[in-house]
Amino acid sequence: MSLAHSLLESRRLQGTGKVLKGHHNTNYVLRVGLLLALLIGAVPYTRFKYRVPLNTIEVVPRIWPCEADVLEVVCRHLREVPRCRAVLGDRSLHRYRRGKVLSDRDFDGVIDDKLMREFAAFFVRAAKVPVEELPPPPEDWPADGDSQAFLHWLIDFTEQRVHQPNRHRFGGLFDAVGIPRGAMATFKENHQGLTSRPFRLLHTDVHRANVLVRRGRISVIDWELAICGDPLHDLATHMVRMGYGKQEQAVMTDLWAQAMTEADYHDLTSGLDKDLETYLAFEYAQSVFPDVMRAALALPGDAEKAHFQAAAERVSRAMGRAREPLMLVEVPDLEQIVEALREWHMTTAPRAAP
Repeated sequence: MSLAHSLLESRRLQGTGKVLKGHHNTNYVLRVGLLLALLIGAVPYTRFKYRVPLNTIEVVPRIWPCEADVLEVVCRHLREVPRCRAVLGDRSLHRYRRGKVLSDRDFDGVIDDKLMREFAAFFVRAAKVPVEELPPPPEDWPADGDSQAFLHWLIDFTEQRVHQPNRHRFGGLFDAVGIPRGAMATFKENHQGLTSRPFRLLHTDVHRANVLVRRGRISVIDWELAICGDPLHDLATHMVRMGYGKQEQAVMTDLWAQAMTEADYHDLTSGLDKDLETYLAFEYAQSVFPDVMRAALALPGDAEKAHFQAAAERVSRAMGRAREPLMLVEVPDLEQIVEALREWHMTTAPRAAP
């Protein structure tokens, strides 16, 4: 372990900084002392974000294993994005950017048009990042512009890397809450004929907890799940994970299309109306697997009625969103979902607990 790594671990374990927890990392906001500042070439007592990965279930694709490689390119073109200053094994040190996290300011409220325009402008800036400067994608990555193959790659990932590998642990629960075994295969068969659009850099996780707001301007952080693909996928994941209602989705779509057109990216808006609905349907369909698993895993060992009720409500919301995309004939009611979670917790959770 390097000296810088040792110093950061010591500061982290002392528990003196702010702790920010996400689905994929725990982030520790720390001030660097004189020695650490000298080692990393920083101004002493500057605040940094120390990212420590969590041991979690794989639920979304991560095509570039090192976030720092992506940030090296992103930060050349998006000046507001905090840079990575050091990679320390599987951990990393990032500049800390001041601002109010949108989820702290407005956890689930309506987003006004001004802020939506900021998001639209962000998507344009991301689209301007030269794809040729990004790290190479996996060997099986779809060819530039093949939006249909891109969507099918995402569907196959959901089936082969999320659903099937977790059936030994969650299969009974998936069945009990009404997710058919062939759900993603059916979805793939029913969604063909996407319009070709040039691939661009996608963040894929633009939600309230990944957005800093300062003086009315936004900075989108946490680029570990970035990929290169169809820009409509980024718009769809943003709208779903922000929790936009139908009216907000319509406004955001119009602002996105207007911003892309004004930036002379007309080709990115081709087939917008039809294909955006497909990507929204995919987002609702794929998210049912992580939502069910996370709800179950969040149950404590001594879970009581309130815990099961809250978990069941989370599962019920996910099933409700996925009902149409996955063509679910019947969705269990809340009481049935509670019983399914109790059964899973009683028979599976004790053996699966860390």
